[in-house]
Amino acid sequence: MLKKSVFNIVGMHCNACSLNIDWELEETKGVKEVRTSYAKQETNITFDDELISLEKVVEVIKKAGYDVI
Repeated sequence: MLKKSVFNIVGMHCNACSLNIDWELEETKGVKEVRTSYAKQETNITFDDELISLEKVVEVIKKAGYDVI
């Protein structure tokens, strides 16, 4: 089932950071759509909860070098 979630991100310094998060998540199985906003310091994600958990999404973001609130 597709679900949507919003994560507040800490540690982005520029637009390239938001693109980095998007790229990492887009390469993750189960992620259908992702949009990260540097200006808002948040990531909006649509994902299949049968293929990926919220915990895994947070893990991918943290592995890319950012914190999630």
